[in-house]
Amino acid sequence: MSGQQIVTPSAENIAASAQAAAKRGGLPPVHLWDPPFCGDLDMRIARDGTWFYLGTPIGRPALVRLFSTILRRDGDDYFLVTPVEKVGITVDDAPFVAVDVEASGHGPDQRLNFTTNVGDSVIAGPRSPIRVERDPETGEPAPYVLVRANLEALIDRKSFYRLVDIGAHAEHEGESWFGLWSDGMFFPVISSRELP
Repeated sequence: MSGQQIVTPSAENIAASAQAAAKRGGLPPVHLWDPPFCGDLDMRIARDGTWFYLGTPIGRPALVRLFSTILRRDGDDYFLVTPVEKVGITVDDAPFVAVDVEASGHGPDQRLNFTTNVGDSVIAGPRSPIRVERDPETGEPAPYVLVRANLEALIDRKSFYRLVDIGAHAEHEGESWFGLWSDGMFFPVISSRELP
C-alpha cells in the first residue's frame, strides 16, 4: 500500500471546489478541465429540475446553482467537474428547466429569452437552438432549448403554451411548418399538415 489516501467523492468536497472556482467570476471553464474520474455520486436531477443528493431534495437554491455551474455533459453522461475531480451524476431528462420566456419583436426579428430554474438566461438562436421531441406513442411534445455546451433545458408546460400562442407558419425544408422565430432563426415544432 502506497500510503496515498483514496478520497470518496462527496457533495461537500465538490461544493468546496466549485466555490473556489466560482470566486474567479463567471462560469467555470469546465470544458477545459480534465481531472481524473473519481466515481459516481448519488446525485440525481429529476425531470422537473429538482436536484437530489442521497435521495433527498437539495433545499438550498444557492447550492443547486453552484453545482449547476460545474455540470458537464460528455456524450450521454453527465458529470460534476472541478479542476481536481470528475464525478458522474444521473440526469432523468435535461439538467435544467426553462421556467419562463419573454418574447420581444415579431417574425424573424423576434427574440425569445428563456430563464432557467438555476438562474441562467439564454436567447434562443443559432447558438442556442430550440428542438422539439415527440413521444412516438402519445405524440406529446417535449421542447428543449440549448443553454450551454451540450446542456439543455426542458421548456416547462406554461412557457411552451405561451410559445404556441406566438408561433407562426414558415417554410422549412420545402414544407410549411408551424414553429418559432428567435434571433433570425426559425425552429420547426410541427408540420402544418398535422395541424387541424
